[in-house]
Amino acid sequence: MRKSILAVICAACLLITGCGGEEKSPKPKEKATIGVITHLNASELEYNELMSKLEKSYRPSKASPSADYKYFDRMNDMQLALDSGQIDMLSTYQSVADYMLQKSPDKELLPTEKILSDSFCFAIREGDKMLKNDLNKAIKAMSTDGTLSKLSKQYIIDLKDGTEPPAVEIKEIPGAETIKVAVTGDLPPFDMILADGTPTGFSTAVLSEVSKRIGKNIEMISIDSGARASILSSKGADVVFWVAVPKESFLIPANIDRPEGIDISDPYYHDNIVHIGKK
Repeated sequence: MRKSILAVICAACLLITGCGGEEKSPKPKEKATIGVITHLNASELEYNELMSKLEKSYRPSKASPSADYKYFDRMNDMQLALDSGQIDMLSTYQSVADYMLQKSPDKELLPTEKILSDSFCFAIREGDKMLKNDLNKAIKAMSTDGTLSKLSKQYIIDLKDGTEPPAVEIKEIPGAETIKVAVTGDLPPFDMILADGTPTGFSTAVLSEVSKRIGKNIEMISIDSGARASILSSKGADVVFWVAVPKESFLIPANIDRPEGIDISDPYYHDNIVHIGKK
């Protein structure tokens, strides 16, 4: 069972006094600090305000929020912050948590009072309607014929005992147009780069299939999460893979990850948001 922040602090104090110390117990923390991947259309301050309002909507008796959210551009940095105690827990997706916990026995899934879910979409520039239509047609066909379910099973669900997903090859289509797709490579088992530099993960497998279906070559560009909007607006990439759209937009604004000038595809995956902490 996970100890609360207060219980951990109290236990530490008992150890000190049990050894003859007379130090006073430190004041317990009023808020837990939660790490979250940077959103594109809400600042850290705005996100904290949104979550405060959300919490009060389902916990009206609470006078103040119990969490302070801190942005990170990379999942790896957020994990290091958790390990070093800079944050008390991190917010991520259930599939990411399952992958992470298989490799980190010192961490655990924490109870969540309110289940929130996101839809994963491609992001493109507004005005790129032909590209958006191509992507949507591919997503619809892959959903209808079971390809998305097959890929999620192979690259997400069936990963057991810390195994890595197989490498993914995006085959070149001779003479075809090339589109640049920006990925973080930092959200396993979705976006992943293996130790040898080979791209893998569910997102890469989806991209490989999309490439075949829309008849375009894919050039992958690695970026931090916080650079997703700027690389589109600067035309450094044609597509960003991925942006998140809340399924419950009456709770969280639907455009939280969608700045002005950016359009989104139909969703190709859905997942619940969970929290991970140290045991």
